[in-house]
Amino acid sequence: MKNTIFDPGTVVIEIKSTDKDTAIEEIISHARVFDDLSDRKIFTKSVLAREKLESTGVGHGVAFAHGKLPEISRTRVALGISREGIEFGSFDGRPVHLLFVVATHPDMHIDYLNCLAALARMARNEDFREEILSCCREEDVQDKLVTSYRRAVGLAAAS
Repeated sequence: MKNTIFDPGTVVIEIKSTDKDTAIEEIISHARVFDDLSDRKIFTKSVLAREKLESTGVGHGVAFAHGKLPEISRTRVALGISREGIEFGSFDGRPVHLLFVVATHPDMHIDYLNCLAALARMARNEDFREEILSCCREEDVQDKLVTSYRRAVGLAAAS
């Protein structure tokens, strides 16, 4: 199965921001997976506007910020890793250490929901979260993301 979610340039290994808005901005500006967007500022505004509606911090140190852009032909995901933690207004009150930013086309509802479901399955696994946080190299995180995502998608297909 070809991976079309976690392209090279997906990972921002060490984000410095400790508040939600600047962390989201940092990931979008540094993740190479978003390099070909015509205007990252518009995408950033989309993600921040969605975040103002309700926090996407789902607990266990994980958040799934997301935005939509008509120019996007397929779902893309970036992951920012924060060792210090980001104040995110998460449901469990804990800081976020794994911040996924998802970009999708406004009409790609099924792809978007499937992606979020697979990411949620991955993030529920404590071993996955610990493995990602223990990585020091972008390539190692990338490999773990691809492997875990394929497993999560495979589990969904088997259900």
